[in-house]
Amino acid sequence: MLSPFQKRIIAAGSTALAAVVLIATAFFLFMLLQRFIGTFQSVLLPLAIAAILATLLRPIIVWTESHTRLNRLGGIILLYLMIIVVLIAAALFCLPTILEQTGDFLQAAPGLFEKLLQYTQATAPKIWSWLELQLGQAPDAYLQSQLSENSEMLKSSLAQIQSSAGSMLGFIGSAFGSIAAYSIIPVYVFFLLNGQRDIWQDISQQLNFLPADRRDDLVFLVRQFSDILTSFFRGQIIIGLLLGLVLALGFALVGLKFGILLGLILGLLNIIPYLGTMLGIVTVLPLAYFQDGGGSQLIIYCAIVFAIGQLLTDYLFTPRIMGEKTGMGPMLIIFSVFFWGTALGGMLGMILAIPLTAFFLVFWRLARNKYLPELTAKK
Repeated sequence: MLSPFQKRIIAAGSTALAAVVLIATAFFLFMLLQRFIGTFQSVLLPLAIAAILATLLRPIIVWTESHTRLNRLGGIILLYLMIIVVLIAAALFCLPTILEQTGDFLQAAPGLFEKLLQYTQATAPKIWSWLELQLGQAPDAYLQSQLSENSEMLKSSLAQIQSSAGSMLGFIGSAFGSIAAYSIIPVYVFFLLNGQRDIWQDISQQLNFLPADRRDDLVFLVRQFSDILTSFFRGQIIIGLLLGLVLALGFALVGLKFGILLGLILGLLNIIPYLGTMLGIVTVLPLAYFQDGGGSQLIIYCAIVFAIGQLLTDYLFTPRIMGEKTGMGPMLIIFSVFFWGTALGGMLGMILAIPLTAFFLVFWRLARNKYLPELTAKK
């Protein structure tokens, strides 16, 4: 017979072993998911984008059906026509300026980079010497040799492709496949918007083998994830556009070259929270210093523009548009972006980082309030 102490030891060991098995199983399943997403990302990413767009656009279709005489198909067609008109207007009024600034930036980039190297050599000779020691030659010569090697590799690769019909066909097929995968997004969106099925009822029916309370909890979690996904992306797209306009206008006013282009790009990149701001700091501030007529004063002006944009985002745009939908602070948001970007292999993970983290927070609250007390009571 075992003593009470021995029984407690065995119970504790069994609990620890079960926890290890559960963690190992979860980790194994996560690795399978990561491998699956990494293998089929080119197929899954367009579908994920289409699902997000359909979720964002569905309220417009519902409003059109309820306030006009158009049916669902007519509302979708009207929506597509409006999007085409907006894209044409943007192409006519914005695209020329963006293309002009893009061309100017590509022409000026080598000169700006050379100024950056000269500034580093003049102001930080110890860093320059350390780099020279590590690279075996001067950093500028090393970079030029790397660019030359990459150029030669590119030329040789293109020559090999041109000399082989099979490789050429493979290259064309790969390029066509990538283009087709993303060009089919509007088709995906059309079918998702035109669907008449109640997804929540379908999920509930597919889970009818589970007890009613467990089934209701799973449907609740899926619905919560859908609501978080919808509110997050709808809000972040609007916030990104507003921030892009603020940055573009601010950079143009302070005299930053290519300011309109950079402002719009950085604002849209903030659809992934703080990504546009972090990239902007390491690109815009050096550009402000090394451009013709730039310097410390322009850096201060651009930093003020960044600060105004971020303050408007944190204290005006986000509270008014999104409220407290995710319940996450800035530190958790930044950590989530990098964690899921690494876990799911790049851009798809970074895009879904905030909804996934918010979903796990909802899951933890449900488990803490409902299931953990049950387990404690059983003990």
